This record gives sequence, structure tokens and C-alpha cells, in this order.
Amino acid sequence: MEKPVHTAKLQTFFHSYLKGFLDYDVQAIEKCYQWPCTLNTPDKCVYIENLDDLTHEFDEIFLQLKQADTQDIVALKASYSPLSENLLLACVDWQFINSKKEVFTDFSALYHLMVSGEELKIINVISHDISNSLALGQPFLIEQ
Repeated sequence: MEKPVHTAKLQTFFHSYLKGFLDYDVQAIEKCYQWPCTLNTPDKCVYIENLDDLTHEFDEIFLQLKQADTQDIVALKASYSPLSENLLLACVDWQFINSKKEVFTDFSALYHLMVSGEELKIINVISHDISNSLALGQPFLIEQ
């Protein structure tokens, strides 16, 4: 059976995104975002207007991950649904693991992704408690 049109793009995109987190590579992460964009967690909503804003925000995120001794990040499940010709909604359940092989956090993230030719760019991400995970129409795998 043929994969839906965006599945391979999403797998490649989120593989790069995950690698950027594992490598603490701000430049790799920046390539995944369109700005302006918004980052939403249960604690705050951040409006990113430019590259400097995005770099500042991810420097803080990476500092938290280093302080938690993050050794691995696993996508427990991932799915998506097209919203329009150039907009996708993806839901990924993430698990962050420390050097003791303990899960120190897990959450579900909803991504609004703009489709521009062969490129995908995050325009909004909303992180929730993993109990709020959604199963969207098309599953896909995120491998390291």
C-alpha cells in the first residue's frame, strides 16, 4: 500500500528535529521553524518573531535538558492529518530519558506545520500532558 503523500516528509523532518535536540544543535532546530511562530507549554506561550528569539528560547530549553542529564529522546507515537493543501497537524508523544535510563518527562506535542514545496516548517507547537494525546488520521514513525 502506498504511503500518504506527507508521511515520508514528516518522517525525515522529525528525524532531523529529534537529532537537533539530541545534539543540542540550535542551528538544526532553527531550520525546522518558520517565524513568526508560537511555542506553547502549560506554563507559558512564547511568540517568536525572529532568529534571535528562537535561538534564545532553544538555548534555555537545551540548558534544561542538559541539567536533567538527557541521554535519549523517544517518540512513543506519532500521527498527522492534513488541514489544507499547505498545512498539516501532527501529534507526537515524546519521552525524555536521563543517564540512569529513567523517564524524567513525557508529554504530547501538537505541531502545526506549513508545507512549502518539499519543506516543512513548524509555525506553532503546543505541548500538553501526555494524557491529552491525539491519534490523528495517519500514523508515522520517528526513528533516530
